[in-house]
Amino acid sequence: PSVLDSFALLSGQLNTLNKVLKHEKTPLLRNQVIIPLVLSPDRDEEIMRQTEGRVPVFSHEVVPDHLRTKPDPEVEEQEKQLITDAARISPDVAQKQIQSLNKMCSNLLEKISKEERESESGGLRQNKQTFNPADTNALVAAVAFGKGLSNRRPPGSGGSVQTGQPGAGAIIAGASGMQQVPMAGAPAQQQPMLAGVQMAQAGQPGK
Repeated sequence: PSVLDSFALLSGQLNTLNKVLKHEKTPLLRNQVIIPLVLSPDRDEEIMRQTEGRVPVFSHEVVPDHLRTKPDPEVEEQEKQLITDAARISPDVAQKQIQSLNKMCSNLLEKISKEERESESGGLRQNKQTFNPADTNALVAAVAFGKGLSNRRPPGSGGSVQTGQPGAGAIIAGASGMQQVPMAGAPAQQQPMLAGVQMAQAGQPGK
């Protein structure tokens, strides 16, 4: 209620002010000239309070800017030129130009909105996860540490690693033509292996 009362009071005062200004006996404010009576380079606390800290002093430097009622001569000349050019255009031509400008603005807005939609959809596609972290972790653990791998050999695989000899070399076999890859520390008398088939050395019976 207090806000409504204040608003009603303010509205009434504005209406009264408008009636006073529109009265025929009220002189035009544009014909009135504001003349600064006191100019001082010193700091004025009252002006600071009234202008909420925007104008600290009321000197000859700030008076032309704050009391200006007309634009710069260059700007005023440009406005006159624009008004003259606008007066030369017929209403039909002006209407056509307005329609053309509205069409250009509509096309531009459509392109901007389309670009925004495409960028948003592209961002969603980029943020979408394309892999399963659990599967990736399981695969890395299997490759690096052998986690989850079975020790049993598939049926029909040829060759066996001798368990009696310490430090037996690791053998990569699976396709014909693959070579034996001995590990570091393997003994020199290790039996040669070729394509998973154990070859007996001379003087040693085959197993």
